[in-house]
Formats: sequence, C-alpha cells, structure tokens
Amino acid sequence: MDEPLLTVVAESYAKPGREEELGELLKGLIPPTRKETGCVQYDLHVDNDRPGHFLFLEHWTSLAHLQAHLASPHFAAFQARSAELLAEPPRIVLTKRIG
Repeated sequence: MDEPLLTVVAESYAKPGREEELGELLKGLIPPTRKETGCVQYDLHVDNDRPGHFLFLEHWTSLAHLQAHLASPHFAAFQARSAELLAEPPRIVLTKRIG
C-alpha cells in the first residue's frame, strides 16, 4: 500500500499595513517550490474577510521532501525577510488523509 500524502497547512498573519508585501513574498515561493521533488500541491490562499491572513495548502510525497523544501535557498530567503512582515510566527500543521 502506498504511503498517504503529507498534507501541510501553513498559516501566516501580516503585520498591519504589510499585507500586500507579505502576499507578494509568499507568492514568490510558489514557482520554485512547485518544481521541487516531492511537491504534489502548493497553493496559496488569502482569507476573504482578512486580507492579511494567508494559508498555504500543501501536499508532499514524504516528510523528507518537505524537510528539503524547508532547507531550500528560496525558503531561506523567505525566512530572512519574513520576520519584518509577520505579526506572529507561522502556524504549521502536518496531517495525513484518513478518509
């Protein structure tokens, strides 16, 4: 039996007035991440009622592939810049589909 995909929900909140900047920074992660080995889905969403609330919905073939993503140069560049834009540390939830 195949291993279930690793599903990640990554939630970020922008500092007031920094919503657009954070959105652009997050969007910049999409093209290189979608090319990574093990990335099945990497979609960014924004809350309809709170423009500074962003969610990534991600599917990875394994935890090792997710860890490689987190160690990638483009993710490191994001982290270096994100502290000035984030209202709080991102909330990351790792899940697997059970039904």
